[in-house]
Amino acid sequence: MNHADESGRTGRNVLVTGGSSGIGAQVVRAMAGQGDRVWLTYHHGQERALALLRELGGDGDTVHLAFPLDQGNWAQVQELVGKLPGPVDILINNAAVGTETVKADGGGSAAVEDELFFRVNCLGPLWLTRLLLPRMVEQGHGTVVMLSSVDGAFAAFPGFRAADGMSKAAIAFLTRQLAAELSHAPVTVVCVAPGATDTPMFRASTLDALEDVARQALLARLPKGRLIEAQEIAELVRWLCQPEARVLHGAVLDASLGLGAHPGLLTGRQEAP
Repeated sequence: MNHADESGRTGRNVLVTGGSSGIGAQVVRAMAGQGDRVWLTYHHGQERALALLRELGGDGDTVHLAFPLDQGNWAQVQELVGKLPGPVDILINNAAVGTETVKADGGGSAAVEDELFFRVNCLGPLWLTRLLLPRMVEQGHGTVVMLSSVDGAFAAFPGFRAADGMSKAAIAFLTRQLAAELSHAPVTVVCVAPGATDTPMFRASTLDALEDVARQALLARLPKGRLIEAQEIAELVRWLCQPEARVLHGAVLDASLGLGAHPGLLTGRQEAP
């Protein structure tokens, strides 16, 4: 299905950060599947990004493209914007580090890791959005979807890394701030806060360290007794990029299957029914 934007054009230009795996890869598939041109970024996932391009039928062509990006690096964010082959109609700020993935660049230093949480998870999206928004306003249409998390936007989980939740809370604030500033602009800004989603990041940070019995017990405590599928979040993101979703401008959406309403299901003791 080709979707036409307000100007009547089909095949919108969509930039998805962190698009090589997890939720990001599913968002890439969802947007490309409806006829949009998707440009994705990756940090350590070059092979996954190239494999995804091949899956979509784009192997370095001008339809779907992949770009390396350390989004916590201001110079690289500027360089990326300069390399894009056209204006961005839809920006999906998905890339982030988690409690385990941050260790790849943190060198074992808690202080360095704390700084990386903020540079990657909130400064990167701030910088990229700031660079791309003026063109969206000028062209008369645009959508920005921010990806936060349920622990950053709606709930507190004892024992979770404070810098991780704080950096995701900043994304929820940024959404509301931009929405207020763009109240009369032709750009929609919205935020999605997923809960426990079956992604490599969640498995690395929460599930992989558990024995089988403890892992199954944790999964059983989650709302509906299951993880959220990355495809479910991707489909929500896809819908939020349609004109029908403009009424949600400024919304921060709890997409956690109810974990945000009952965070103790994840970190508390299981209660008898």
